[in-house]
Amino acid sequence: MKLHFPKEDWQRNVIVVWFAVFITGIGLSEILPFLSLYIGTLGDFSKNQITLYSGMAFAVTFLVTAFIAPIWGKLADKSGRKLMMLRAAAGMAIVFFLMGFTTNVWQLIALRGVQGALGGFVSNSNALIATQTPKEKMGRALGTVVTGFTAGNLLGPLVGGAMASAFSYQTVFHITGVIMAIVFVFILFLVKENRPEIKEEKQNDQIENVTWKNLPNKQILVGLFITTMLVQTVNMSINPIVSLFVQELIPHSPNLTFLAGVVAAAPGLATVIAAPIFGRLGDHFGTRYLIEIGFLIAISAFVPTAFVSSVTMLIVLRFIVGISDATLLPAIQTLLSKNSPSFMVSRVFAYNQSFQAVGAVAGPMLGAFIANVMNYRMIFIFSALIMFLNALLFVWNNRKNKA
Repeated sequence: MKLHFPKEDWQRNVIVVWFAVFITGIGLSEILPFLSLYIGTLGDFSKNQITLYSGMAFAVTFLVTAFIAPIWGKLADKSGRKLMMLRAAAGMAIVFFLMGFTTNVWQLIALRGVQGALGGFVSNSNALIATQTPKEKMGRALGTVVTGFTAGNLLGPLVGGAMASAFSYQTVFHITGVIMAIVFVFILFLVKENRPEIKEEKQNDQIENVTWKNLPNKQILVGLFITTMLVQTVNMSINPIVSLFVQELIPHSPNLTFLAGVVAAAPGLATVIAAPIFGRLGDHFGTRYLIEIGFLIAISAFVPTAFVSSVTMLIVLRFIVGISDATLLPAIQTLLSKNSPSFMVSRVFAYNQSFQAVGAVAGPMLGAFIANVMNYRMIFIFSALIMFLNALLFVWNNRKNKA
């Protein structure tokens, strides 16, 4: 059933959700700079043990998310996306607050797993915006929301590092819990979800009768899930070696840490700047063409990155990678929404989040493996190859199924 979207409702939703995912991005990323250091305070560990436990604490959140997200997505389609956003915000507020009271590393790892199980805030935020925004404005709206979370992720490590210097690690976890509680309040009072007026029995029958076997546009959606996973794999593959690669370029620089931070932040900064622009272009010229352009931009950036001889050139090329993300990520979300039944949008977005979580785990593992077997530069060659294969998959899937 077609929904009517009062102008003030969907525009206010975009503004409020942008702010909510911005704050969430800060909350989720501000603990990353000192997570390993915090683990070191929870026991008498060797360097190898701290590395192992840090990897486990990082990965467990994404692994649990990959399995649990579709369950929350199905519930969101039945009960509402706003309710699931409130559930996720409240859950993360409690979990982060409890992390400040952990007394051993296994408690922390368990809570990181619970964080993954109770997540889904961003995917349901995207689903809410996708279902509450006129289709002709969807690309721009989703592009705007992407900038909020990306900007929060960029600022989070800076905020977290500053707070960890001023307070104890435990206090930062408590503050992060309060931040998520503030997000809960914003969503509760300022976000409005208009749901279609369908008889409950009919709606339930629709939801229960549709499975992956008879889902319309199933091949298109699965292809987009794989596209998301591969994009995330490539984006995360440089994480284990970014500082080491910068050190290889400038071995004796006193500003190594600062420059490594700039290199790491460059893609996110580009995405924040470019995503709303490309979102509007996608609404005007077509989402499919925007994704194809995004692949070309990514490949054209990754290949020369393997041959850089200066940090300045590395920063420029990483910025261009961020522009490719600005074309790809919101456009993929838009295509997912356009090819999903209205009563399954959250479920589809949740499956996409699961594939994204798999990419978040696979990326650093792949990057570390390539760096150990070959060298740092080959990571970018493999990234270009993955994006090339990703583009072929998308074009083939699109032409075969006419997305």
